[in-house]
Amino acid sequence: YATTAPDALVLWEAQYGDFANGAQVMVDQFITSGLSKWGVTSRLTMLLPHGYEGSGPEHSSARLERYLQACAEGNIRVANPTTAAQYFHLLRRQALAPEIRPLVVMTPKSLLRAQSAGSSLGDLSGGGFQPVFGDAPSGDAKRLLLCSGKVYYDLLKEAGDGNPRPPIGRVEQLYPFADEELKALLAQYPALTEVTWVQEEPQNMGAWSFIAPRLTAILPAGVALRYVGRPARASTAEGYDSQHRVEQKRIVSTALATG
Repeated sequence: YATTAPDALVLWEAQYGDFANGAQVMVDQFITSGLSKWGVTSRLTMLLPHGYEGSGPEHSSARLERYLQACAEGNIRVANPTTAAQYFHLLRRQALAPEIRPLVVMTPKSLLRAQSAGSSLGDLSGGGFQPVFGDAPSGDAKRLLLCSGKVYYDLLKEAGDGNPRPPIGRVEQLYPFADEELKALLAQYPALTEVTWVQEEPQNMGAWSFIAPRLTAILPAGVALRYVGRPARASTAEGYDSQHRVEQKRIVSTALATG
């Protein structure tokens, strides 16, 4: 890592959490703290498959919370893109950004061939990476769902086509925290009384503990913040596909329910 040319874009893919766990010493020692300790940085990009798809604990979680816990002083970038164009523009930005930093990317395998996550040639050839996405503005919406990554498509599938549902915002860049973009998104829903953070991970994992205080700091007066996801657990995910489906169904149904 220290001898890699700082302007070279090197991509390293771990096989879910089990491989990332074995690399944790190197991540902590060189990648997340190298700039602060030695002034050493790079464009190293870590692709970590992360998505709750019923494959068991180590094949669900890339330990997103560990990387977010290590974020400070602009040391790394952490993203969870949800479309092919977002992924393409993210890598392109990583290769060309004048400020050289490592990048951690959550890459759910179920989205590799999902038509819903596809992009047009126009999306790929134009535009750029967007830290935050949101539904169309609404002056009547009382609730806004915020999420990051694959669970967005689970929410859409559960809601169904044409059925009423709360607007959904996607946080594609988790660090550096996109506070200005999120403020702009919140402003599009002036009647909000509640923002619900939806995640697949247990409450003591995933992005919740990182994002909750940052969201609280920018929420408009009178808007409450709510959590929907798995309860705090010792394991990252269920070990049985049947139990996984029950829990996943509960999460998206609870998030979409009114009241």
